[in-house]
Amino acid sequence: MAQGTRQKVYEALLERYGREVADAFLRSVDAMRSAADRQRLMVAIQANDLEAVLEALRVSEAAYEDMLESLRATYIAGGKAAEAIAADIVFSARNPRAEAWLRDHSSELVQQIVQDQREAVRTVLTGAMERGANPTSTVTRLVGATDRSTGKRVGGVLGLTNAQAGYVVNAQAELEAGDPASLNSYLNRARRDKRFDRSIEKALANGEPVPPETIRKATIAYERRLLALRAETLSRTEAMTALHQAQHEALLQAIDAGKVKANQVRRVWRCAVDTRVRESHRFLHSDSVGLNEKFKTPSGAELLFPGDPSAPAAERINCRCWVEHRIDFLANLR
Repeated sequence: MAQGTRQKVYEALLERYGREVADAFLRSVDAMRSAADRQRLMVAIQANDLEAVLEALRVSEAAYEDMLESLRATYIAGGKAAEAIAADIVFSARNPRAEAWLRDHSSELVQQIVQDQREAVRTVLTGAMERGANPTSTVTRLVGATDRSTGKRVGGVLGLTNAQAGYVVNAQAELEAGDPASLNSYLNRARRDKRFDRSIEKALANGEPVPPETIRKATIAYERRLLALRAETLSRTEAMTALHQAQHEALLQAIDAGKVKANQVRRVWRCAVDTRVRESHRFLHSDSVGLNEKFKTPSGAELLFPGDPSAPAAERINCRCWVEHRIDFLANLR
């Protein structure tokens, strides 16, 4: 298969399965919102009991089972796509090594999501206490408000990272403070919903407080945009990791079966060659390494492939690179 064709196949897989993982993640968040016990939340918030709040929110690893199933489907698709590299490559998701990687990576991923969610809830509770917010508004900040047109809850910090939850707390505080410095700080937030800018700018110009309803709607819109960003970033990064890991595993299985020799395999780093590519990944473009060798960036980071989960987040998040596999079946003869 030609290089350009391989790249298109990979990009199509990343687009399809990245979207499926994102949708599954958002379904998990919606399910937690719907299942949250508001009455228990009110009591737990009044008691400042974090564990009781988390229990009422049903934040747990089990909540993300749907997302993990989508990730498994991505992994299998990546392995099957690798069969096009050479006729002798046959991928099995039931291989013990393949199963172990998927199990361990999935477990670690969900643990990280849940731990980050716990910290996000803590951030919201701390912010609510500092502002003297009532329990009802704090519940809304956690699980969102009911959209009358759909009957579903929208907004809230469920699903957001701890850092994003902090952005929400700070954005709301800026709008409520109402002073010029705070409002200008809010108006510089990249993910704000600009539909509310006119009302905020009017309050700023007249030296008046921002209307409470504007604050409520602007904050919910900000939360929704951050959640969409979270889903996109998480799903694309994890789909890319699963696809590349499965392709690597397919080659390992071919070697185990004696169909391919390890020294016959070369892996070539390919990037999108545009202005959005990380400088460190642009440096790697066309670099070639052996099957189990790692690519090394100028900063010293080492990656087995784009999206390598052992690499720093700065080298993984939203990466668009891919690996071209080359097998020289005549290498040993020469």
